Amino acid sequence: MQKQWVTKAVSNEKADQLSVALAVSSVTARILVGRGLETPEACRQFLNPTLSSMHDPLLLKDMSEAVERIFLALRNSEAVYVYGDYDVDGISGTALLVSFLRRIGLNCSYFIPNRFDDGYGLSEEALKRIIQSGAKVIISVDCGITSVKEAIFCKQYSTDLIILDHHTPGESIPEAAAVVNPLQTDCQYPFKMLAGVGVAFNFLVALRCRMRKEGLFATRDEPDLREWLDLVALGTIADVVPLIGQNRIYTVLGLQRIEKSGRPGIVALKKSAGIDGAVTCGQVGFRLAPRLNAAGRMESAVPGVDLLLSSDADKCNIIAEELSSANAERQTVEQRIIEQAISMLDCSGIYPACRSIVLASREWHQGVIGIVASRLVERYHRPTILLAIDEDGNAKGSGRSIPGFHLLDALKTCSDTLERFGGHRYAAGIGLKVENIENFTAAFEAAAFQMLGDSELMPLLDIDTNVSAAQMDLSLVAELEKLEPFGAGNPEPTLMLRGVSVVDRRIVGDGHLKLRISAEGRIFSAIAFRQAECATDGLLDIAFMPECNTWNNSTTLQLRIKAIRKVESDAAK
Repeated sequence: MQKQWVTKAVSNEKADQLSVALAVSSVTARILVGRGLETPEACRQFLNPTLSSMHDPLLLKDMSEAVERIFLALRNSEAVYVYGDYDVDGISGTALLVSFLRRIGLNCSYFIPNRFDDGYGLSEEALKRIIQSGAKVIISVDCGITSVKEAIFCKQYSTDLIILDHHTPGESIPEAAAVVNPLQTDCQYPFKMLAGVGVAFNFLVALRCRMRKEGLFATRDEPDLREWLDLVALGTIADVVPLIGQNRIYTVLGLQRIEKSGRPGIVALKKSAGIDGAVTCGQVGFRLAPRLNAAGRMESAVPGVDLLLSSDADKCNIIAEELSSANAERQTVEQRIIEQAISMLDCSGIYPACRSIVLASREWHQGVIGIVASRLVERYHRPTILLAIDEDGNAKGSGRSIPGFHLLDALKTCSDTLERFGGHRYAAGIGLKVENIENFTAAFEAAAFQMLGDSELMPLLDIDTNVSAAQMDLSLVAELEKLEPFGAGNPEPTLMLRGVSVVDRRIVGDGHLKLRISAEGRIFSAIAFRQAECATDGLLDIAFMPECNTWNNSTTLQLRIKAIRKVESDAAK
């Protein structure tokens, strides 16, 4: 799909000041300023994240109450249950809490709902079974912020509920023993974009501090919280929260922990995914996380938690292979649904005039349609909702959105056609009767027509800065590597060279372009993946990332091209 190229406006004065203060190139300085890092101190914290830069966890509303309740459970030897969500954030958050609480001596068990039997969030039936097992305290992680009725249910059974969540609160906050969520309007915690596992980690930091204050570590070993950063990084990266601020701390240190982790489950998971050596965000997001997610999407997420908690290497290897098989099955199902959805959309004839996409089928797997919705958003750049219809005539849907379209707000305008809905700006889940699908589709399209103009329907290609050929060298590559890890909120930089020409072109591999490019009297080697059909005659602008290319023990500069356009088409000069 054609993209609109947009170059960030950056203060030259601030970039020049940073370049001198940090002893970095003007290119790197402009990228930092463009990402809101305008002072040397802010840049140093970004480039060298440490746990000492964490905000005080007690700034989180109700954190003191949550800590005191678990401290009391420790004193009184009460049974504690962790109730986690079935995605990677919930799985890793559950393993984090259970592992730590058991380490400090608590009787701690866990429950992960089945996507198909229990549904999303807290379930009264599941809570009843947990309470009957003897739990005096239930800690929800990555869910619970909208569980108003379920909180009342726990109170009726004299069981204290602690909610550790990061999702958008509803109009009413559950009446629980403690509700810890940075998105509460009266929460003083300055960083609002934690993943659920990040909220849980802050809770453990505060709990350990409370135990230290009481002198409990005089007779027992004090847990080193760095040991659990591998789990924190897993959930943070998988949940696609912005990798800035507190999340960057957890991700940078957590990736180092994953690389060197002795946790049998992580070791087995990396082995099954073919990962050895340094671990990147991409490897976590596209190889490790999907394996943990696959079990919950296809059947039950419990094996994922078992994997992360087990100390038995042989058992972990078996579970990891089972998760790999489930992931392969998920990929097969996902590809089938993608092909069906594209065919349905093509046959409908509504694209490209439509401003939203709603598709439904009785053949689709409920656990996979969210991923497929994301793929369709990438392909068509329209807010998309896919619905899986069950045999009872109920439709469960997953939606994904685009910039400029607040998905949850749009769903509120369609609420009279829905049985239930929830989510946030970019992702949501809905439930409705099959007979209401047509009315919902019309209402959703009306919301999209009102909220989206023509410009929002063309995806943007964000350019960090324009560069000259003279600025391209291996030292710049080394500087840009210091900005890693890249992900949501801190994307890989995209640079632009103007007015280049292609002096040699050949197709390699599966539709990739291998190019030699002339720019300002210099020749560069370049690769453009999956762009074999792209025209390369005449003067061109290229959007790219410079990188090292090592071959036969020789390292050279290579430009990895993300997009190419004719100079004449530049409307944003």
